[in-house]
This record gives sequence, C-alpha cells and structure tokens, in this order.
Amino acid sequence: MPRAAPVTAVEMALARRRRLTLPLGLLLLLALMLGLAVIAIAAWHGPRFLRGDRTPTFASELDHFKYGSIGAERDSGIPYLAWQALPRLFPEVFGDAAQQAAARAGGEGPYAVFGFLYEPVSAGSAAPRDLPIGIARREVRGVEMVWFNCAVCHTGTVREREDGPRRIVVGMTSNNLDFHRFVAFVVSIAADPRLAPDPLLEAIEAGGTRLGLVDRLLWRFVVAPNLREGLLERRAQLAPLLAMQPAWGPGRVDTFNPYKVVQLGQRAGSGAPEQWIGAADFPTVFHQRERQGMQLHWDGNNPSLAERNLSAAVGAGLRLDRATEADHASIRRVATWLLDLPAPPSPMRATADAGAVTEGSRIYRQHCAACHGHHDGARHVFRGDRLGRVTPIAEIATDRARLDSYTPDFMSMQHRVLGLTAFVKTDGYANHPLDGLWLRGPYLHNGSVPTLEALLLPAAERPRFFLRGDDTLDRTRGGFRSETFETGEACLEAARRTRGRFCFDTRQPGNGNGGHDYGTRLGQAERDALLAYLRTF
Repeated sequence: MPRAAPVTAVEMALARRRRLTLPLGLLLLLALMLGLAVIAIAAWHGPRFLRGDRTPTFASELDHFKYGSIGAERDSGIPYLAWQALPRLFPEVFGDAAQQAAARAGGEGPYAVFGFLYEPVSAGSAAPRDLPIGIARREVRGVEMVWFNCAVCHTGTVREREDGPRRIVVGMTSNNLDFHRFVAFVVSIAADPRLAPDPLLEAIEAGGTRLGLVDRLLWRFVVAPNLREGLLERRAQLAPLLAMQPAWGPGRVDTFNPYKVVQLGQRAGSGAPEQWIGAADFPTVFHQRERQGMQLHWDGNNPSLAERNLSAAVGAGLRLDRATEADHASIRRVATWLLDLPAPPSPMRATADAGAVTEGSRIYRQHCAACHGHHDGARHVFRGDRLGRVTPIAEIATDRARLDSYTPDFMSMQHRVLGLTAFVKTDGYANHPLDGLWLRGPYLHNGSVPTLEALLLPAAERPRFFLRGDDTLDRTRGGFRSETFETGEACLEAARRTRGRFCFDTRQPGNGNGGHDYGTRLGQAERDALLAYLRTF
C-alpha cells in the first residue's frame, strides 16, 4: 500500500530525514562491504606479499647445482610468467608456435635457441622441464622471479658421434650457450610495445595461466612497469658495451666488463678502449679441492676459492649488499660439492694406442707437466713446479685482451665496494691443470684454437676461421668437431646454414690465436704421440 503523503510539519521533517539518511545508509553499507572485501583479499593475498622471499629447495646436491637459487633473482631476475611468455611474444626469435611445439616434442624448451639446456620433466618423458639448467626461481614479494645460477656457465653437452645421444655433463664448460646473443635479445626488447601490460598479460594467459583480479591489477600497475623499467636500465648499461665488442659466440663470456657496468656503475667505453674487450671460454669446475691455493681465473687474479665463488655469484646477478645468509649458504653448498666433483674419464682412453700414449707421456712430462700436472692413466696428478702460477704475457704471448680487461681501477673497486680483497692485478695467464681436457675445446683461454692438434701447430698454421657450437667429439684431432675455412665469408655462410653454429674469426679483437708455442717445434711423430696422450686426459 503506498505511503501516505505527510500532512504535518513533524511528518514532513521525518520524510526529509528519510530521504537524506537512506542514501547515506546505503553508502555506508557499500563501504562496509568494500572494506570487508578488501580485508578478505588482504587476508588471502597479503601474506604472499609480506613474507619476503622464498625459493625451492633440493635434496640432492646435483639438483641444487642445476636449479637452486644463489640469490640473483632478487635484483637481476625477470618474472617467471614473463620468462614463459617471451617465446610467444617474439616468434621471430624463438620460432612460431608450430616450431616451438616441434622443439618441445624433441625435448627442447624455447630457450634452446640460445643454447640453454633442458632436461626431461620426468623419467621416460620427452617433454622438457619448464626451466632450463642454470635458471633458478624465487618468490620475491609475491612474484615468482627467475635468473641465473652457477650451472648456467658450467654445464655442457657431448656426443661421441654425430648421430649419437647427447650427454649432459655438469662441471664442464657451457659449450652450447650463446650468452652474448641472449643478453643482446633481452636488452633489445626493453622498449618493445609487446611488453606493454595488455599484450604481456594476453601472452601469459595464452600459456594456460589464469590470473585473478588482484594478480591482473598487480601485473598491470606494478610488475609489468617494473619489468620494463629494469630492462631499460640494463639496456642503458649493457647496449653500449655489446656494441663495441665482437660477438662472443657459444661457450664464451666476457667475465668482468658486464660486472663493471651493472654492479659497479662504470660507464662502458670510459678509460682505455682495450679494457672493454675480454671474452674468454667458460671454464670447467672439476676437482676444486685440488685448486685451493692456485691462482684462479684465466689471469690468475685471485687465490681464494671462496672469493672467486662470491665474485662469480656477483657476475651472475647477486648483489652482495642485499645477499642473505641463505644466499651465502646456497653458494657454500655448491662450492662444497664442487670440491670433489670429478672430471669424467675420456672415452678415448679405451681405444688409445698404448705405445703412442707411453711415448706421448714421456714427451709431455718433458715439455708440459711442470705447468699443467700430468695424467697417470687413471687420474690427473695435480703436481708441477709452475702449476697454478701465472706465466708472464711476454713469455706465453697469447691474446692479451682478457688480461687487459681486468684493470687496477676495477680491482680497487672490488676491494672497496664489494669487500673482495684477495683480487690482484697480474701480468699474464695462469697455468691451469688439464683435468677433463677432452671436454674443453676449443683451446687457449679465449677458445681461439679449435683442436688440440691445431694447438701443437705454429701460430701461423693454426686455422683463422672455424665453427664453434658442435658438441660432437673429434676423436682424431682432440676436442670437438670444428670445421675450418680459408675465408671469413665461407665460414659465415656455413654458420648461417646451421642453428647453433658460430663463425669464430681470429682476426677480431680479443680472438687472437697466437702464443703458447710449446710443442710446436716437435717433429710430426712426436706431435702425434703427444696428441694421443692428451686425448686420454
């Protein structure tokens, strides 16, 4: 029944009050409901944003090495969902959907285009894991982040014949990884419109992730803008450096120059130009206990395993001023495991000519053992008067770019800013043990000599152009199969025809293949015997 019209002054006042208080009550009720919703959302999502960071743990030392965090994701990483979305956003780099599906069916994830290595998701499955070896994950303020750990630089592959199975070997050089190309890609997309929130969110959900309202708002207004800002900052730091350097190619990295500009704020190109080129091969990390007290790194600039390991973590993206005790414990866990990680025995021992190996051992002990130790047939013997010491550049005469890239000013900043006080400036390259030599090709510190056979030739006779990136053993020459060329044009054309191949041009700055002329004046029969022995290391 309709409400009667007010007829008295009191009734008229009450009616006016109802007209005023009803909307106000509705507004208060709406505010209460919104407040309760916010409280409910905060109660549900808040702990995720407030709990700091956490990372998966692994029971086995091997899995911790391959996938465990060393803390780099916190300040250098990118969101896990963005990592997974990039292949869908940039098919010109990763291949179209059909090509990526075919790669997955063959056991390769999308980042294999840069040489990252994938393991199967489970035994008996061909499908690859969601992240490659060397990429760790960590939840930071409610967002899963990913970035490098130690294994990204120290895990590679080998095949004993071209059509044979590929074997993943932890501790060896990352002979497949084209780090220069990967970093160049990451900085090149910093301003790309495909990283705007809308296309990025669309690519994330195209991968099967369904984001709720709160997560969509978080990605739109916080995560995506922060990703863009971080990539733009890295581009400003690294793009000028990459532009002034020859491409590194697979299996190589410039250890200290990115470190200078990202971690210590130096401007690429400042100071002497020769300090900005320093690419060298990723080293192996077998038998670290035997290396205690040796001069470490290619130029022997630090005798401390602990400092070398921390410096490597910094190079991978860890900020020491923000590192937690858990980060340090993770690095120590890796370091402890590496102390006794053995080099896999050479498969060429079983088929070696015993007489040639015996003669080669005699020659080696006369010319090489003082600097590199020797192999007794079962294991490497880490003894030699000059083993682990620096040979002056005037004597060894190999390419000096890596040596010159480590400057006294940079050393002083490591001491002062990072507290890494055991670093020194040297005048040459360190004499390293040769354990796992069969897995180390190409040779010399900068990977400028394709095979052991070529290393025993005078510098003028060593190949000037060759392909890197093949993990098939060369059982005759020692090392990996490396096709050589008379001209750079022919080498570049061959590299273009095969994914993962790179034309190494020894004329480029930092790529010189001269020096280390030990053994180059031997007769052919002596060289053959020495090579037979070296192939068994």
